[in-house]
Amino acid sequence: MTPPKKKATAKKAVAKKAAADKAARKKTTGKKAEADKAAGEKTASRKTRAEETSPAGATEAAAGKGAATDPLSLPADADPKATEPEAKAATAAAAAAGKGAATDPLSLPADAGPEAAKPEAKAATAAAAAAGKGAATDPLSLPADADPKATEPEAKAATAAAAAAGKGAATEPVGLPVDAGPEGEADAGLATDPVVGPDAVLDPAVGPADRERLLHGSHHDPHSVLGAHPVPGGVVFRALRPYARSVTVLAGDLRAELHDDGDGFFSGLLPLAKVPVHRLLVTYESTTVETEDAYRFPPTLGDLDLHLIGEGRHEQLWTVLGARPTTHQGVSGTAFSVWAPNARGVRLAGTFNFWDGTGYPMRSLGSSGVWELFVPGIGEGELYKFDITRPDGSHTLRADPMARRTEVPPATSSIVHASHYEWGDEEWLARRAEIPVHEAPFSVYELHLASWRPGLTYRQLADQLPAYVRDLGFTHVELMPVAEHPFGGSWGYQVTGFYAPTARLGTPDDFKYLVDALHRAGVGVLMDWVPAHFPRDEWALAEFDGRPLYEHEDPLRAAHPDWGTLEFDFGRREVRNFLVANAVYWCEEFHIDGLRVDAVASMLYLDYSREPGQWTPNEHGGRENLDAVAFLQEMNATVYRRSPGVVTIAEESTAWDGVTRATHHAGPSGFGGLGFGLKWNMGWMHDSLEYMSHEPVHRRYHHHEMTFSMVYAYSENYVLPISHDEVVHGKRSLVSKMPGDWWQQRAALRAYLAFMWAHPGKQLLFMGQEFAQGAEWSEAHGPDWWLLDPAYGAEADHRGVRDLVRDLNTVYRAAPALWQLDTDPAGFQWVVGDAAEDNVFAFLRYDAEGSPLLSVSNLSPVVRHDYRLGAPDDVPAWHEVLNTDAAGYGGSGVAHPDPVKPEPQGHHGRPASVRLTLPPLATLWLRPA
Repeated sequence: MTPPKKKATAKKAVAKKAAADKAARKKTTGKKAEADKAAGEKTASRKTRAEETSPAGATEAAAGKGAATDPLSLPADADPKATEPEAKAATAAAAAAGKGAATDPLSLPADAGPEAAKPEAKAATAAAAAAGKGAATDPLSLPADADPKATEPEAKAATAAAAAAGKGAATEPVGLPVDAGPEGEADAGLATDPVVGPDAVLDPAVGPADRERLLHGSHHDPHSVLGAHPVPGGVVFRALRPYARSVTVLAGDLRAELHDDGDGFFSGLLPLAKVPVHRLLVTYESTTVETEDAYRFPPTLGDLDLHLIGEGRHEQLWTVLGARPTTHQGVSGTAFSVWAPNARGVRLAGTFNFWDGTGYPMRSLGSSGVWELFVPGIGEGELYKFDITRPDGSHTLRADPMARRTEVPPATSSIVHASHYEWGDEEWLARRAEIPVHEAPFSVYELHLASWRPGLTYRQLADQLPAYVRDLGFTHVELMPVAEHPFGGSWGYQVTGFYAPTARLGTPDDFKYLVDALHRAGVGVLMDWVPAHFPRDEWALAEFDGRPLYEHEDPLRAAHPDWGTLEFDFGRREVRNFLVANAVYWCEEFHIDGLRVDAVASMLYLDYSREPGQWTPNEHGGRENLDAVAFLQEMNATVYRRSPGVVTIAEESTAWDGVTRATHHAGPSGFGGLGFGLKWNMGWMHDSLEYMSHEPVHRRYHHHEMTFSMVYAYSENYVLPISHDEVVHGKRSLVSKMPGDWWQQRAALRAYLAFMWAHPGKQLLFMGQEFAQGAEWSEAHGPDWWLLDPAYGAEADHRGVRDLVRDLNTVYRAAPALWQLDTDPAGFQWVVGDAAEDNVFAFLRYDAEGSPLLSVSNLSPVVRHDYRLGAPDDVPAWHEVLNTDAAGYGGSGVAHPDPVKPEPQGHHGRPASVRLTLPPLATLWLRPA
């Protein structure tokens, strides 16, 4: 509606008060003493910023781009629907103040209509605009003796006129805080734009420099610009909400709509004495959302966390980096953080913002290289990535290196995850460390989870795998890499999600369920871990922030020559921390009992698979990768310190000295040990399989291939591995490596397995070999379980081999002589190791009490009757506890049903001897009767 016509005196008063502060001071009512008191209270309020907002304090703030933009700029007791002609005319005059005039509806009285521009109001507008470029724009610039509760029309008009400003008002933010306290107040830090004078009012809008950097994604400290910040004249609110129609600040009874500055920016200056705890009401085209302001929260990482990250010593790195659902200052949300020291800026993109990270810039936490943002209202299940601005200004969208859950490949997004699993394996963990692993039975069943029973999830596997492994008597399973990998054909050895179990089979909690089920079945869980290299996928770790970061900066050091991947920069503290913490993560979060570290040899040597000129010697002129040595030592020391009972196992194929020696014990090479608990005996595997592949008639010429391993058997703590690597890529399955017809192949396999179980060292057997699968393994279809179908004609042949494996493990676990002194030369003695013409191998194993077990292998296809072997004279009789030629296994049934008594005739350098009938292609185990 059009307000009534103003009186001439009122118009004149309004014009005078808008033109000069002196005229306004003359018209203001109130006593001098009261004015002095009000001025003192105003000064104290500015200094402390700790008192609650009061009606009087509400008049002490500036508004808009040089003009009053909120009804809150009116006196505290003013009626926003006042009908006095003078007040409405003054309001209209102030709102029309030149180019700096208010453009927000909040600058108009609540009942003002579009017809407010009567001649008198226009005259008042002109008067206010004529107040010059230096016109005061803050109610705080009112005279000291002004009565903030003045009700006279003239005083109200003067207040509104004084709140109007010209183009000369300050337009850049000042004194913007970096961090907000518990009440959202600023603690420290300044924005990049200039400071305004004490008598000017700043433009609340984001300045041009900050605006450009925020829109481009290259702002290092968006919290200093966005959010709420105390400034001279009140509190400035700024929001970046692309596609929003409007943004309104909600704080208690306050409801103030911010000005739309374009490009998704909204701002407003509210006359408040301190920063309130506030929320934002964001209106889009078809919906309105009430949410917390993400830019009012301090960082979720503390100084200690940042210090440890900088030092490369944060052993629980996953608790501070990545996506962590949490409650921060009483508000639920997700804390996002990522290490990207070379980035010019980082933004968060995901399903919650339609993959547009413009409105979610993250702040840099100084020299740590960490970027952080707490996003209220975001919870589990949301997909996200980091939108990183590279040093050259280009953008790259990256999955979270610390993601604890991922999409199912080939999708590549990270998923916000929090575990809710409750473990039930306390008894297992409590006794896990009772016996050192090298002095305990340790028989491992290696498998590829995705293909063991194709199509089963983690939870479905938990219903079958523990029972199967326990029935066969294995002490542990070893899982081929579980961490997320984009290409299934890599079998998991090209990892992109180091902290996430593969989503192909379920969620992280589902995987925990499987581990728990195995533990409750009495089966330990080892997993393959791949810290040597990573693939070059452009959404993952390669040049993560635009420059070499996780990989070495030297291209010759970075590129892995064999696999087309990138090697980690083990000399960089943060990268080493990423990997060490990852090892700890699997042990602590998933209760993994051991890590089999892949491709250790490729890490240890600078010239691994490289020709001369393709590598640079170390600082001593040698070929050893000193950074990798230090990393492996730190990893092992940290894991053993933090996780009692866990074992680390090295797949190391060279003669590196001290792989399983303690890190603080230096060897002949001058290095301390690498600190592993066990090492794969690749030499034994290669030599023994080579021997078995020969026709028996030719084995006499290769006898040493079965005996040479005892030359170095005690140089390390060994595992004897028949792994996946030996049954793929044209190498044939284990039974298919054996020469001869089908009967001879199975007999040789059975004899070989028993020889392996009796040999010093722990055992590992890959899935499918336990039932003599004839085909190579393929990750596409897994083991040939149909061979065990009773309807299959040869089922008994395969079942017999599996029955043997079960009995091997049963006798093995019950005979300490086969495992108690695996790393002690006192636990082994040759009986005959040079019977090359006979293809016979016989040796004694001893336990810690001196009790023996006699193992005899006849690897020729003929029965050897009355074969005399030297024996101890203190054993009155020997009892056959295992015979791989037993009819139940598919053998010929040549056996010793009765105890075998030694004879006083010495043989093989021993005071007594026994005469045995050696079955063809068979191994016998005998113990004291």
